[in-house]
Amino acid sequence: MLNFGKLLAFFLSAVLLFNDLGCGKQKEEGVTISFLDTEDKNGAWAEVIATFEAMNPGSKVRLIEGPASTDTRESQYATSLLARDSTYDLIYLDVVWVPKFSANGWLVPLDEYFPPALQEEFLPGDIQASTYAGHIWRIPIRSNGGMLYYRKDLLESANLEPPRTFEELVDISQKLQNPPDVWGFVFQGKQYEGLTCVFLEILRGFGGDVLSPDGRCVFDSPESVATLTWMRDAIFQERIVPEAVRTYEENESLVSFLSGKSIFMRNWPYAWKVCNEEGSEIGGKVGIIPMPHVPDQSSSSTSGGWGFGVSQFSRHKDEALKFAFHAARPESLKVFARKQGGAPSRKSLYKDSELVALFPHYPELYEVLIHAQPRPVHPRYAEMSDVLQRHVSAVLTDTETPEGAVREAAGEINEILARSS
Repeated sequence: MLNFGKLLAFFLSAVLLFNDLGCGKQKEEGVTISFLDTEDKNGAWAEVIATFEAMNPGSKVRLIEGPASTDTRESQYATSLLARDSTYDLIYLDVVWVPKFSANGWLVPLDEYFPPALQEEFLPGDIQASTYAGHIWRIPIRSNGGMLYYRKDLLESANLEPPRTFEELVDISQKLQNPPDVWGFVFQGKQYEGLTCVFLEILRGFGGDVLSPDGRCVFDSPESVATLTWMRDAIFQERIVPEAVRTYEENESLVSFLSGKSIFMRNWPYAWKVCNEEGSEIGGKVGIIPMPHVPDQSSSSTSGGWGFGVSQFSRHKDEALKFAFHAARPESLKVFARKQGGAPSRKSLYKDSELVALFPHYPELYEVLIHAQPRPVHPRYAEMSDVLQRHVSAVLTDTETPEGAVREAAGEINEILARSS
């Protein structure tokens, strides 16, 4: 077992001497630990791995470069873990995998090594999304959360403040848009996981949710009906959203915004870097704010992101955990931020002078991510998301009423929960 006292002292003193991390057994040497992720196109993983290997002679880290598809990588991990295979020492976990992987007994609980004092250094949404059944299973690396992008120049020229409520979003969109050339608002409206993320942000902005803290379905509510009614009316009544949004994923939404065909866009943190790249027509003209809400509620951002869990079947758990913490140290997260453009998981980095100089939107991004909430935390979340996607999509295509969609979806979610008990 790892010596928790030394690990805690290591982090609290911020002394990055991983060679001195004690174990209850002789230090492992000459080992190679592996994990799966997408192709390392920008070299961020290569730099972080090289630093670790230089600090830990004899220890090697192998990144197995896999497909871009998150679902395909999840299947690759699951196939290996079902076979109790030791190919992957570390599991680079999407937030929604945590309940499923931990409930199946595939992950090492990290409570002893990642106590509350250390968790406080990370964004709360990332910690929530790493926790299931009273244990923490994941060390956050890359954070994520949805937000509202807006054309700062257009609002300023009209002497308008960014919207805080859904009503203000509609009002400003109708004042500034010129459809079909320029629409007010675009989001990820295709029937896929992105639609669930958008829907949850709007639902929670209306004061609703899918599951209660104790795991009961609370979806059959007036808030759910109001959410779906607003989304439908934004397309068919207020007409601030193009009907084509029903085919949009992240890239299509971003293309619309980049080309000046929309004033507001819901998207993830990566889009800010793209909007401000050299040659962008809207560079320097973009602002970000938390998603809107109704007056008596607060903004919500659906948390995403990635982090490391340790495989129960690894032969080198100590070295695996050591590399996971190495990848989560501030210096490593700055490498990921600079090269990948993603959002770091540590709160302190949003005030880091070097990063703020590169990414001046970090203070605003922090205000978004500090309010991020996980998707329903349940081993069968994927089934629940499929239910939500189908019924929300039916409302957006005007083939199902908001009331009918809520009633049917709630019934299906309750059936999923019953099969899980």
